[in-house]
Amino acid sequence: MRTVLILDGQGGGVGSQLVKLLGPRLREDCRLLCVGTNVAATAAMLKAGAAQGATGENAVVYNAARADVILGPIGVVLANGILGEVSPAMAAAVSGSGAVKILIPSSSCGVHVAGVEECRLEEYLRRAADLAARELGL
Repeated sequence: MRTVLILDGQGGGVGSQLVKLLGPRLREDCRLLCVGTNVAATAAMLKAGAAQGATGENAVVYNAARADVILGPIGVVLANGILGEVSPAMAAAVSGSGAVKILIPSSSCGVHVAGVEECRLEEYLRRAADLAARELGL
């Protein structure tokens, strides 16, 4: 069983869109798990169709270590990212995970990735879902 972990914070908008785009493409040997930095983010991803969800620092740390693929906004690998919702322990757990990480660029995190073309968020999300599907052999 392969575990796909979607992480998000704030209202869970990025995570819930990733759940909607990727969830229907997953085979039965893949488990879609969502973890929010807060309850609102987790609830939004569960409402979007994630099979299971958890909330908070320990949930991020625990599940990042067990995931095969992690998707989320780039702020999930930055200490104090997503307006401070990502603790240094969360960022270390995600960045140190052996999982393949597929990150959505966001200028609101104060990070610009050289070589990444400017796109609308919807296009970044579609590309992220496509990358995850390719990684999972779908």
